[in-house]
Amino acid sequence: MINLLFAGNDKVFDGILTCLLSIFHRSDVSKPVKAYVLTMNLTRVKPEYTAISDERIDFLRSVMREYGEDNDVEKIDVTDLYESEFAFCPNEDAYCSPYTLLRLFADKADIPAEKLLYLDADIMFNRDISLLYDIDVSDVEYAAARDHYGKFLVNPNYVNGGVMLFNMNKVKETGLLCKARALIKKKKLPFADQSAIIRSTAKKKMLPQKFNDQKFLHKHTVVRHFSKRLFYFPYPHTDNIKQWHVEKVRKVFGYTCFDDIYQKYDYYKKLFEESK
Repeated sequence: MINLLFAGNDKVFDGILTCLLSIFHRSDVSKPVKAYVLTMNLTRVKPEYTAISDERIDFLRSVMREYGEDNDVEKIDVTDLYESEFAFCPNEDAYCSPYTLLRLFADKADIPAEKLLYLDADIMFNRDISLLYDIDVSDVEYAAARDHYGKFLVNPNYVNGGVMLFNMNKVKETGLLCKARALIKKKKLPFADQSAIIRSTAKKKMLPQKFNDQKFLHKHTVVRHFSKRLFYFPYPHTDNIKQWHVEKVRKVFGYTCFDDIYQKYDYYKKLFEESK
């Protein structure tokens, strides 16, 4: 079983759909894939902060099962857990959204997985997921790659939290996420959940950049992470181009290698819209 963890509100649908399609189209997956989606309703903060709908989860499940009858996705609503732990905490206005904090409940949610691959929704696989998932994490809490900017601006081993392969037995043994939650409740952190995990880490495994490439796409790239990045032309600026912004991906990055995946994405997206 390949166990995946996503987190977000109703808007992560396109990201999860494209990510899953990239896994199935770039991997020789012989084992079932189980995706867990942590979500919550937080409309007291913003009206658009609604939990991902059952309708979207059901559709994702139907897509996954076209690639394997044992594949599945499970929605885990952690609204009550969030409100009891993090309501009005210093990091509720996190740099992205409060939903980035939800993965800190991975040890408290009912997820029966010893190895758990957390993925931000803005991820595409360029090569087989087994290259990442089969990495040995038996003696560490997690494995992760360096943050493209953080490794220069913070410290050389500053990791990016968008792709993290957790050893859940070790995480529970050391109290990694418990310590991270305590930090979140205590004071404002630069990158909220990411900062909290890094500061709470006892032992991690550093992965090559190809397992979380936030800027480039090479032939050896396993995971392309479409995070916000700096562009220098035609003038210095930042942009937040996600993989489901298909035309911008083609125009700005010049990528054509994901066209087979985008063809399926367009098909399934239209199918979903027509079913509503």
